[in-house]
Amino acid sequence: MPLLFDAHLDLAWNATSYNRDLTLPLDELRRREQGMTDVPGRGRCVLTLPELRRAKVAVCVATLLARCGVEQKPQPTYLRTDLEYATPSIASAAAQAQLAYYRELQITGHVRIIETAAELTAHWKQYQAAPATTPLGIIISMEGADPIVAPSQLADWHRQGLRALGMSHYGRGRYAYGTSVDGPLSDLAPELLLEMARLRVALDVTHLSDISMAQAVEMFSGPLLASHHNCRSLVPGDRQLSDDQIRMLISRDAVIGVALDAWMLLTGWQRGVTQPEAVGLRAAADHIDHVCQLAGSARHSGIGSDLDGGFGNEQTPRELRVYGDIQRLAEILSKRGYSDVDIDAIFHGNWLRLFGRILGAKED
Repeated sequence: MPLLFDAHLDLAWNATSYNRDLTLPLDELRRREQGMTDVPGRGRCVLTLPELRRAKVAVCVATLLARCGVEQKPQPTYLRTDLEYATPSIASAAAQAQLAYYRELQITGHVRIIETAAELTAHWKQYQAAPATTPLGIIISMEGADPIVAPSQLADWHRQGLRALGMSHYGRGRYAYGTSVDGPLSDLAPELLLEMARLRVALDVTHLSDISMAQAVEMFSGPLLASHHNCRSLVPGDRQLSDDQIRMLISRDAVIGVALDAWMLLTGWQRGVTQPEAVGLRAAADHIDHVCQLAGSARHSGIGSDLDGGFGNEQTPRELRVYGDIQRLAEILSKRGYSDVDIDAIFHGNWLRLFGRILGAKED
């Protein structure tokens, strides 16, 4: 069973907005949520920290998520839970609360916040040697830049561990247009992108609208990633990457993490209507394979599951009842002719290479 590096998990959002104790066994957390009806995924979550350990997740990119957009389009209920804030300052405070949660998990020995390439290498070696006792390694990312009140504030976030940043989420954010809308970067964006390049904070293009993405990657000289993105040619929609966008990312030596939210895997999925039986993990393998075919190798594919990203296993492929079921992808890829070396690259190696470059050395 290969070790996993997951490039997108909303752990703090689950804790601070859904009041989930992620230190519990998964079955116990599900039991505690029985009868709760505020969001569709109650009682159907797929991960906790013990479940991630069982699944051999050595490292994940853990997010901060709060929105204060210029104009937010109506979103499904599961995306509205404690995400919308009246001012940038309040959104910033909400993201700081999520960061404080990660710090508390580190103090209690459940996670290890990774800020440099040396720390990533040392953590990976330790996890390989002692997976039962090594804490989960996390790299801090922000999904949507709205909590950054002004571009000059990015240095403070970087000092606190932020190493990757997406400029938008859903709707029109303060810096860029995101999923479900399209338009250019805001006047604040160029300065933010310059600060990101200076501080070596990676640009995560996930959720950027087409126009905003094209402008951002042209302006930005630093490393790129698409933490949780699938392929538009397989499942149409502006939330997915076009083949031209995938080729651009490949040319910049980026990695694209397959997302396991079922509506991104099946054309026509209707939230709350379509059942998990309608799509399998083979669909996720299709998206991985499509990126690999465009690249001519397995160098640019990874996993960015987005599991429990506001939904539970009512909105995952039918074989994925708990997080550890991701491991079934290894067998699917093997049957398609992917070597063990390729599978290791997709499960962790490509992210290790990219984040080793992103994290670099610790600044004085």
